[in-house]
Amino acid sequence: MTPSAAYAKLASYDVRMYPSRPSTPEDLISRIQDAEIVINIRSTSRFTNDVLARCPKLRLISIWGTGTDNVDIHAAKTRGIYVTNTPAVSAIAVAEHTLSLIMAVAKQTILVDRQVKEGKWPRAMVTQLYGKTMGLIGTGAIGREVARLARGIGMHVIAWTYHPKQGLAEWVSFEDVFQLSDVVSVHVRQSPETIGMIRRKHFDLMKPSAIFINTARGPIVREADLLDALQTNQIAGAGLDVFEKEPLPEDSPFFALPNVVLTPHAAGLTPEATEAGLALAIDNVFSFLAGHPINGIV
Repeated sequence: MTPSAAYAKLASYDVRMYPSRPSTPEDLISRIQDAEIVINIRSTSRFTNDVLARCPKLRLISIWGTGTDNVDIHAAKTRGIYVTNTPAVSAIAVAEHTLSLIMAVAKQTILVDRQVKEGKWPRAMVTQLYGKTMGLIGTGAIGREVARLARGIGMHVIAWTYHPKQGLAEWVSFEDVFQLSDVVSVHVRQSPETIGMIRRKHFDLMKPSAIFINTARGPIVREADLLDALQTNQIAGAGLDVFEKEPLPEDSPFFALPNVVLTPHAAGLTPEATEAGLALAIDNVFSFLAGHPINGIV
């Protein structure tokens, strides 16, 4: 493994690097128990109250990524552990991935490709996106990039968000995003307020021709309700990068659905975004040590 330019900044420090994710909470604790600072690259490591309690030297968790749902923020605050993240560094990568999922589902790219390779010559009447309506749930850094790309291919953009800003989109109610859109794309953070916020009644509002996209977090959507909407053709299809349980279990019902395109929580994993995220996560460490912390959650 060749260290990145950002990682090279740590050359003069006592750093232990673990390329693989910890297999258990005990494994995570054994790695960080004596550490004062932890840089966490992926959200698969869970910093629970128990983990934090057994790492008494810990002062900072610097997260590569925007989401902090893998950290018990209340426990960190109680124990005086500072938590930082890297907002917006992967916004373009995730937005491009979102657009690729929209295209793949709308154009039935995976299904048609498979049929052609089987010697068939399908004439699918696929969706044209120009002139259609893109509905956004959340308009943070990623949502704003998706809005820009959607307008670039001639889509009308409507949106719901907790903090609307003038000029970004046509603001509508939460329910209207589902009722009026041809594509619904999710871009809110996972939090106690957003877990399960999208459920059966919202899929029931969608057009039978509409597409649902999620590159945010799996638990924001009630997965059983989404599966039912797809299995009964309540909606036309879905493009999913995130799931309630990751990796997907071997018997996942999603595997049997021809109207779904799946990716492995990898929307933000481009070389450019990875390097920029690591650089900012490391800069957050140096800023913390200098007494001027930035990008702080706690």
